[in-house]
Amino acid sequence: MDLEFLGIIPDTPTDESPTIWRDTQTGDLLIQSYKATEDEVKKCQEAGSIPGHSTNVPDHETIIRLPAVMLQYIPRPDDDGEAGRATTRA
Repeated sequence: MDLEFLGIIPDTPTDESPTIWRDTQTGDLLIQSYKATEDEVKKCQEAGSIPGHSTNVPDHETIIRLPAVMLQYIPRPDDDGEAGRATTRA
């Protein structure tokens, strides 16, 4: 797997740095961010999903809170992969 760095929240402490990478082979995103709190997970479950789909979070999944400022680093299908990319690495 080859990863491409996409972005990080600027000016975050060295031990608290939400970051996004992209798998260059699959296009999948790997996201380091804040764990959702128990209350946030409960609210997600209450909000629901599609009919008939469980809202339980399997052991191999988690819910993260992605700060809105990080949305600029998520590639869109119609961009060339450069839009929103961070110009500096922390």
